[in-house]
Amino acid sequence: MTMTEAEWDEMIRRWRALPLEERQRRHLESIPRHVANSMAMEGEPVSEEWIRERLAELIQQRAMSKPDSES
Repeated sequence: MTMTEAEWDEMIRRWRALPLEERQRRHLESIPRHVANSMAMEGEPVSEEWIRERLAELIQQRAMSKPDSES
């Protein structure tokens, strides 16, 4: 199914109308899917869920190792 120019314009308008935080959240949420698709195309498939799990672990490790802010 091909989108018409009017449909693309509407989709872009709705995206731009979203608050910055929501656009950033959606962008970050889509990264594991893009990585999984890219790796599959390269002949090295990996599950999106596995990528999400590793990412969550890295985020947690980074949060735990973050030094306390100095006053």
